[in-house]
Amino acid sequence: MQLQCGFLLSTATHFPFSFSAKMPKLRGEAFWRETLRSAHYVVAPMVDQSELAWRLLSRRHGAQLCYTPMLHAQVFLRDANYRRENLYDEACPEDRPLIVQFCANDPEVFVQAALLAQDYCDAIDLNLGCPQMIAKRGHYGAFLQEEWDLLQRMILLANEKLSVPITCKIRVFPEIDKTVKYAQMLEKAGCQLLTVHGRTKEQKGPLAGVASWEHIQAVRKAVNIPVFANGNIQCLSDVEECIRKTGVHGVMSAEGNLHNPALFEGRNPLVWEMAEEYLEIVQKYPCPLSYVRAHLFKLWHHTLQVYQQLREELAKVKTLEGIVDVNRELKLRCQEEIANQKEGEKPKEGLPFFHWICQPYIRPGPKERCKENGASEKGVRGKRALEEEEDGNAELLSKNKQKKKLRNPNKSFDPSLKPKYAKCDQCGNPKGNKCVFNMCRGCCKKSAFKATADCPGHGLLFKTKYEKSLLWQSSQRVIQNPEVSRRGDVDVGETAVLKEACDSAVLKL
Repeated sequence: MQLQCGFLLSTATHFPFSFSAKMPKLRGEAFWRETLRSAHYVVAPMVDQSELAWRLLSRRHGAQLCYTPMLHAQVFLRDANYRRENLYDEACPEDRPLIVQFCANDPEVFVQAALLAQDYCDAIDLNLGCPQMIAKRGHYGAFLQEEWDLLQRMILLANEKLSVPITCKIRVFPEIDKTVKYAQMLEKAGCQLLTVHGRTKEQKGPLAGVASWEHIQAVRKAVNIPVFANGNIQCLSDVEECIRKTGVHGVMSAEGNLHNPALFEGRNPLVWEMAEEYLEIVQKYPCPLSYVRAHLFKLWHHTLQVYQQLREELAKVKTLEGIVDVNRELKLRCQEEIANQKEGEKPKEGLPFFHWICQPYIRPGPKERCKENGASEKGVRGKRALEEEEDGNAELLSKNKQKKKLRNPNKSFDPSLKPKYAKCDQCGNPKGNKCVFNMCRGCCKKSAFKATADCPGHGLLFKTKYEKSLLWQSSQRVIQNPEVSRRGDVDVGETAVLKEACDSAVLKL
């Protein structure tokens, strides 16, 4: 089946369990009850973390609905490999119901990408909650929350064109009234389910703080579509309390799920049980090694604080078999510790359970993070800082700078010693030292092309290539028409046509 929308969509024979295109398009409560099977326990969209293997593990342990990692609509639309690696190759009948999440800031691009994904999922979600700097630079996620006209157009078009419902995941404004109006605007535009993360876009990392269930409760009362809550979920009792206090239809977990995939079962299993089960699933449904490593760092977080050497080995290992070996060694170390445990011994470091048991990770605030890294509170930036002695002076270096220091011991990070670059006359970027136009390469290329000039400093030879092309064209005419060489002249009109042809050739370069 090929739908006439400007691009080819997958056929039912290619994806036999893709029935979303054939089912009637349900809305609101009916969509939640029938398509999403009244899901209460939801695994959040997590970049590089909610891949198929992790979703299947979570579903085995109580999750009723999962989201894909956030996908970039522009890349998904133009790159077939990106589509295959992030969605098509992960198609699995056990992985339903499933919602595919996109980030986008253009209605047409968003809808075209969603049309390519709709046969592989039960709904399309628009990410309006990502607070990270990459979202600010790309102008998507939570940084669109003030652009209500744009969001209305995106959701209206998606609701009109897609065969599956459109949902949104948002963050709150500081003001409850504005958050409620925001949610009502999205509902009116065609959003069929709303996930509300009870934090503002400024609340992230060590400044995350506590999510506001009061905001979520206000949204739930103000809209007539299903609402999921996100934030402050570390165990099953949190889920139950959140549903009771806010009245939401379901609760979404991200970090809580990463540290304990059995969260929705109300269990705290042994870490190696979850790790081994996950690694078995990865054998069947492979994913990038970086995803696997990141999951084990989360699962073994508390244990790796005890066995630092194994932490380093896990960071350096290059194969899945190597990760399995590190996991096995961590299991043996923990079992030895259990065997030697004294009766009545209690967990250390203020943990609710011993470190080999899956449990929540409480993200430290700014003050705790300063103490954790051995730094003073004053002047410490958000990134983790480490103390390093250099020439008798204590210098705070990030991990990235420490790696650079290892590669080049003479490297200095003193801003006063940083070389000063002359700026491009056009845009302010550093200019090329040998540029004849005193510009950066991008501006130089435009100027050199416009003036048909050369810039040896940037390796741009528009004039040289133009002259060579004229000579080549002249020689071809002489070969084809010997009379021209005998006359010794070239028609002016022919030269103009020749120049136009050469300009066209240069443009193609």
